[in-house]
Amino acid sequence: MKNLCIIPARGGSKRIPRKNIKPFMGKPIMAYSIEAALESGIFNEVMVSTDDEEFAEVARKYGASVPFLRSEKTSNDFAGTEDVMLEVLDEYKKLGKEFDNFCCLYSTAPFVTAERLKECYALLRDNADAAFTVVQYSYPVQRSLKKNADGFVEMNFPQYYDARTQDLEPIYHDAGQFYFLKTQAFRDEFTLWCKRTVPLILSELEVQDLDTLTDWQLAEMKYKLVRG
Repeated sequence: MKNLCIIPARGGSKRIPRKNIKPFMGKPIMAYSIEAALESGIFNEVMVSTDDEEFAEVARKYGASVPFLRSEKTSNDFAGTEDVMLEVLDEYKKLGKEFDNFCCLYSTAPFVTAERLKECYALLRDNADAAFTVVQYSYPVQRSLKKNADGFVEMNFPQYYDARTQDLEPIYHDAGQFYFLKTQAFRDEFTLWCKRTVPLILSELEVQDLDTLTDWQLAEMKYKLVRG
């Protein structure tokens, strides 16, 4: 089985400029994803999909390949991750390289580890077309509140008013780290969440959004706590 790791890293991030190579704990944040993918030993190739020459230089420095740059079509604000993945797979096909499976690994995932990548790949091989990381909501969404039309608080799910927290079903959300897919299933369904998708559940200590500078500071604090 041939596996490709695709690390998307567009140059035009708005909320945190140059986010994909911003220093995180002493090195470009992109480096963590590249190093984890290489360390896992499960990929025939680890590549970075970017439209930015500086990003490409950083990617190569840490061991990833950048055989081509993104097209204008997949470099704008409206291109979806699926569009980027398809372009990469098609460009490799033109080069005579095809892969049975691929992993979309985000470039801003400093908590990702080689072990977690291998776990996810094992889930994919067992009996699925896709597998990706999820994390449980820190507070039960069944007990969530909203403000009604009169400005007063009410429950979204009042049927759970008397339910004990420990009796409520755990609910998860996308951890935003990586997605492992069988290439043909992706081509057939054109989504990162295929019909036969299984979750790899992470702890809250392994997950942190990186949309603001405050998020960034929290992530570095968490990283120090987890990695010492």
